[in-house]
Amino acid sequence: MEGLHRMLDSIEYIENNLENHLAIEDVAEIACMSKFHFQRMFSMLTGYTVSEYIRNRRITVAAQELVHSRSKVIEVAIKYGYESPEAFTKAFRKIHGISPSTAKKTSQPLKAFPKLSFQIQLKGDVEMDYKIVEKESFSVVGKSIRTSTIGGENNRNIAAFWKESNQNGFVSELAKNCGSLGLIGICMDFDREQENLTYLIGAEKKIEQIPDGCEEREIPAASWAVFPVTGAMPDAMPRVWDRIFSEWFPSTGYEHADGPEMEVYLSSGDPSSEDYYSEIWIPIKSK
Repeated sequence: MEGLHRMLDSIEYIENNLENHLAIEDVAEIACMSKFHFQRMFSMLTGYTVSEYIRNRRITVAAQELVHSRSKVIEVAIKYGYESPEAFTKAFRKIHGISPSTAKKTSQPLKAFPKLSFQIQLKGDVEMDYKIVEKESFSVVGKSIRTSTIGGENNRNIAAFWKESNQNGFVSELAKNCGSLGLIGICMDFDREQENLTYLIGAEKKIEQIPDGCEEREIPAASWAVFPVTGAMPDAMPRVWDRIFSEWFPSTGYEHADGPEMEVYLSSGDPSSEDYYSEIWIPIKSK
């Protein structure tokens, strides 16, 4: 549960610095994670981005101070990092539905976003199977897109990319020269600001000549945590991704090794079938 304790430490750090400048890099460092993976795990655990959580906590604490003290609106706005009373009023109204001055003058119901607390519930009927695989570096060939990671846009774009690649015949051609891993969807080149990533549909390189329109990429040697995925695509994949970051990582002695992540499609069956089998491969290292 060390990962869970680190996340709790990061929440405590946020809480103690609501009046100060909060850089997500510093919060992630408390959790001993890269900025990208911290934001990813935080979002999967809470349903909020880190920025949304900080904003909600600040406006909650600011509202309490405004109502229960003699502080002026402009004083509270500056204290909690707003550039102007107008910016504070806009954010306040968005959350509470009324202006700060109205909240101060009259007794009105206000919304509160409480400080987060994480708990991992272990349920025997939904245990997570996985295995550890050591694999040497290897080359893949395929086609890629660059996609934003904000608001789940990557999930939508990746699903559309697979649909297009199936319809235009690229996937069927790629499948003719697949290696032992079958077809592979690879998340790589993660932007450290968590704005975008590259997603490649490919296969292990088995021939010297790269097909027209394809690119070749090197996947480094790594220890991989491999998770089975059973269910219809594309919905089955995101469900397991969520559980990996919200349950598996916080409750094990492993952390992300910051390499590419792979979705491995070994089955030749129907991807829309409820018993379709695939795998998620994540590079890991011991804490």
